[in-house]
Amino acid sequence: MKSVSFAVFTAFTLATASLFAAPAPISLWPKQAPGETGSIGEEKDTSGPKSGLIAGKPLIRLGNVSQPTITVYRPAKEKDTGASVIICPGGGYSILAYDLEGSEVCEWLNTIGVTGVLLKYRVPKRPGLEKHTAALQDAQRAIGLVRAKAGEFGVDPKKIGILGFSAGGHLAAAASTNYEKRTYEPVDDADKASCRPDFTVLIYPAYLTVKEKDDVISPELPITANTPQTFLAMTEDDGVRVEGPLFYYLALKKAKVSAEMHLYPTGGHGYGLRPSQHTVTTWPKRVEEWMQVRGLLTATK
Repeated sequence: MKSVSFAVFTAFTLATASLFAAPAPISLWPKQAPGETGSIGEEKDTSGPKSGLIAGKPLIRLGNVSQPTITVYRPAKEKDTGASVIICPGGGYSILAYDLEGSEVCEWLNTIGVTGVLLKYRVPKRPGLEKHTAALQDAQRAIGLVRAKAGEFGVDPKKIGILGFSAGGHLAAAASTNYEKRTYEPVDDADKASCRPDFTVLIYPAYLTVKEKDDVISPELPITANTPQTFLAMTEDDGVRVEGPLFYYLALKKAKVSAEMHLYPTGGHGYGLRPSQHTVTTWPKRVEEWMQVRGLLTATK
């Protein structure tokens, strides 16, 4: 009897694990990513025994990414709104906080009926290039690919957003202000689709302004009236400096871009959406409300 019970338990466990297994990643480029000439070392979690915890839990610090991918997390069919969001984890353009600011965010998006698309972009920054050059190519490619394959992925091509944390926030802002011309030579029909996001969410974004120049907007972020509607969240005690998103918000306002900013007193940096005693970790609820008001969570007919 014990052996039968164990066999049933094992089968149930395996079935459950299979049910909740992460979706398979999809190669972003049909061949090699632009400009990649050789190996930069093994892709791996760079966390060590002395790496810090977030909300009492470890996180994946993925390094040496040379083969970028997207992983599509679909919501339950009865919840599906047709909206999708491409997620850009942070990590200072050195590593990717792959679960904290990636897969966990996709899982939350699924609960509100949104398809999460986890972007594994190239890090660390390539020698001789701007910190975001390779990553922006990957982000532009990801947006165009999702739009081109909207039918296959079950998403609305007019409701594709981008969400980024820290350096990933800078990347999301760069993708939201650089879309008229791709920063690489087109490689297939997917590159004929627009790479402009329909909306943007920036959570504790970095590098938005130049501190030494009175917080002028970083030159690689040319805000115009056509910049997508934007949501920002930041804390006053963030070591990245609250001035960056504040001045970015003001620049959006000046350009008459619809924008909403939530500023919290405490919480620091790099919390993802793991709950804590700081009210900043309620930002997912604020984003849900913001999307709801804009009709992004109304199911596509």
